Amino acid sequence: MSNLGQGLKTQHWDLNALPKFDKHFYKEDPAVSARSEAEVLAWRTTNQVTVQGNNIPRPVETFDEAGFPPYVINEVKAQGFAKPTAIQSQGWPMALSGRDVVGVAETGSGKTLSYCLPAIVHINAQPLLSPGDGPIVLILAPTRELAVQIQVEINKFGKSSRIRNTCVYGGVPKGQQIRDLQRGSEVCIATPGRLIDMLESGKTNLRRVTYLVLDEADRMLDMGFEPQIRKIIGQIRPDRQTCLWSATWPKEIRQLASDFQHDFIQVNIGSMELSANHRITQVVEVCTDFDKRDKMSKHLERIMEDKANKILIFTGTKRVADDITRFLRQDGWPALCKFCSTYRHVVDTNSSFSHSRRQAANRARLGSRPVQDWKISYHGCHRRCFSWYRYAYTPSLPLPFPPFRNIARLVLLRDLNMLLCVSCALCECITLN
Repeated sequence: MSNLGQGLKTQHWDLNALPKFDKHFYKEDPAVSARSEAEVLAWRTTNQVTVQGNNIPRPVETFDEAGFPPYVINEVKAQGFAKPTAIQSQGWPMALSGRDVVGVAETGSGKTLSYCLPAIVHINAQPLLSPGDGPIVLILAPTRELAVQIQVEINKFGKSSRIRNTCVYGGVPKGQQIRDLQRGSEVCIATPGRLIDMLESGKTNLRRVTYLVLDEADRMLDMGFEPQIRKIIGQIRPDRQTCLWSATWPKEIRQLASDFQHDFIQVNIGSMELSANHRITQVVEVCTDFDKRDKMSKHLERIMEDKANKILIFTGTKRVADDITRFLRQDGWPALCKFCSTYRHVVDTNSSFSHSRRQAANRARLGSRPVQDWKISYHGCHRRCFSWYRYAYTPSLPLPFPPFRNIARLVLLRDLNMLLCVSCALCECITLN
């Protein structure tokens, strides 16, 4: 991985020789202008919004106030959203203004649309792609699961503009991705490693990129992608618009922002201090190995008094997951065991996988088995991959993960009302759409 990108040429940019492009699209709605500073401050206080920087636009409270063209507004309203989330209300005016933006908000707060809709407006204001041109918008994501999710949103809201996109990530054959890039795509959603591979082999270039997004930037740094990110950004013209979105704001992200953003403006939703989700009751029981299964059985009996409840059990290894599943079945529980390799295929909706794996995924979604046993690898499974609306309890036997700071990202389990022996990396594996 350390040698990745060594074949990329160092770019020397002459801003006077580069083609000009437009990135300033925001026009404040009269309703927004009419609000007093006290009203704006009250809205930000109510929604726990803090901003930093100079000349920050006021937040919008409705989709119509955001100033998007009708073709974008119609797509948004067709999805049935009632109003923008806090990060969207403040983030859209900031991103449409053409400024470099930093957005810090918890997972599930709507950050994806905060940069996707301005990206669509940005693309439609640029000249059409010519043969051999690379993308106009580049979105970097830490994992292929997140990249695919972003692509779904781009497809959903960009179809009226006939915006083409491609998703570039590792672990799959390159052929289709290369064909998509060579055909011409206005948007490229990519993981750093595979994108550098494409750049080194000459399959694409970043000369046309004028809108750069780093999504889940803290996660990318956690995974050791900082050298690759720096090499990729070095291939992009320096007068681009750069939007950096993150769930946390550690010093490494602050350094990245100061290195690659100019006079950036920042919006934070909630506190930037790391904390567990206050909406979830966390119960940690310390006991001997001999007592674990007996305690687990008692918890299962109590929890399943309500037949609507579902249970996930996280383990550290496949062998332990097998053992617990066997134990549960012998005790009369209809348990289903899944391993990390199965999980990774299940979440990739664009790939084909075996009938048995598809059956396992369907059983999990339909709730035919009230007890689900999962072996989870911290780096193998990632959040934003699977929907867990229906699971009420999640014990972890034994606690399989070290205390990563990503515990702050476990934030939107709407139906999860108790977490037994909470795993810090659980947040990397569970998400809500």
